[in-house]
Amino acid sequence: MRVAAIGVTVKPCTWPTPTIPKLTPYSAPSTAIDPLKLNVTEFSHGSHSNSAKLAKDWMEYQGISKWQGLLDPFDNILRSEILKYGRFVEATYRSFDFDPSSPTYATSKFPKNSILTRSCIGDTGYKPTKHLRATSGIQLPTWIDRESTWISTQSSWIGYVAVCHDKEELARLGRRDVVIAFRGTATCLEWLENLRATLTCLPNDMSSVGPKGDGAKVESGFLSLYTSDSDTCPSLQHMVREEVGRVLQMYGNEPLSITITGHSLGAALATLAAYDIKSTFGNAPMVTVISFGGPRVGNQSFSCELEKSGTKILRIVNSDDVITKVPGFVIDSNETVEANKEAGLPGWVEKRVRETELVYAEVGQELRLSSKECPQLSKEGVVSCHDLSTYLHLVNGFVGSNCPFRATALRVLYKHHPQKLAKLAIILQAQFPRKKDFQDKHQSGFKLQLGVGLCFQSGLRFRKCYFNFIPGSWVDRRSTKHPWEHLQAFGPSHNQPTMVIRYVLSIYE
Repeated sequence: MRVAAIGVTVKPCTWPTPTIPKLTPYSAPSTAIDPLKLNVTEFSHGSHSNSAKLAKDWMEYQGISKWQGLLDPFDNILRSEILKYGRFVEATYRSFDFDPSSPTYATSKFPKNSILTRSCIGDTGYKPTKHLRATSGIQLPTWIDRESTWISTQSSWIGYVAVCHDKEELARLGRRDVVIAFRGTATCLEWLENLRATLTCLPNDMSSVGPKGDGAKVESGFLSLYTSDSDTCPSLQHMVREEVGRVLQMYGNEPLSITITGHSLGAALATLAAYDIKSTFGNAPMVTVISFGGPRVGNQSFSCELEKSGTKILRIVNSDDVITKVPGFVIDSNETVEANKEAGLPGWVEKRVRETELVYAEVGQELRLSSKECPQLSKEGVVSCHDLSTYLHLVNGFVGSNCPFRATALRVLYKHHPQKLAKLAIILQAQFPRKKDFQDKHQSGFKLQLGVGLCFQSGLRFRKCYFNFIPGSWVDRRSTKHPWEHLQAFGPSHNQPTMVIRYVLSIYE
């Protein structure tokens, strides 16, 4: 039996760091400064071949096969798409007014049509179509209502809906994509809702895929924020349903996808919204959730219903982020018997734990990363592990389980494959007697083939690539009949790691 302790969410603090400015609910980044030092080429639409592959196989990248073969090693098209959706979440933080003294506190600083442009996340090809607000169901005493706006703000701007409209982006994606983006916790009542960790049954209007009353439950606070309304503001559920219905009516006859993304609390709301959309609309298109640092949402029955509905969920998790380990307990039913045998736990203990309203289950597929394995983040504090900027930095640098980050790739090669590297050095020196010979090849587009050759000779397993190294020649192996079709390489196909070039040049010193 695997049990994780209940944790209490605390207000995050922010301290300066020399490499990556932090993006927290209490320190929105300046729109003049990019908080993420990401490789620009990886954040762009990519090469023509990558765009063609995405357009052709977009359902794979949306999770139709549960991202099989795309997470380890990490596929670079998927990486670029995850970073893109991370930028949509970043826009929610940049647009939110965090200043309690401001008359527009807890609202969007920008009009609907200019959210993406004024939040400075670049040209996306998407057009925002609706503001979204969340309302807390917690009723405070009237004397508190009069005391402080920050404490008593019941409804707040939580995100937006945007629809892809750019022709080039539509062609690149192979369909029309609808994005629903949610920010993390910001207001006092949202923090209080987070602490309501007990599970509660779904309301009747969120009809389940299976028979009613089969035990699907979700966290009380998250459900309250999703379904509560007020005299002046409809519920988040109502706004999501209304806008999705409008989009389906307008674009239902063309290839369509709905991608819901969020960070922290926004990740939990994204999961609830995805479940609600699939349960409400019989003609719903493919619905995918890309979540960053999300807490647990519901119990095992809820997880099973999500699976049955066809909702695809990719959870990006930082192993060092405590928020992903709360609320409640997790008991893996597939491992319970063996775990009890090994730990000697009596059956009645497991039974009592399951009877509580605090037994949760993970949902969807997981992409597990770690700040400690990233050279730039390994010395950061616990609080920074939950920042959105940390998550995007980890996604940007992750390669695979055998070589976690690009910055550590050269060290891995030296440590585990010194003999193979020495052999490759001999081969390269025989083919290019002078350093200038190699540099000339590099400048003429030789970098890609060299990178694959180094990986192949080193016996490393990375992502699929269309080139291969053969001693004495460089072969374009686009033909499907090539015997080495499934050769693996790391890094984006349009930007092979510079460390490969540095290593090869060093053998001439």
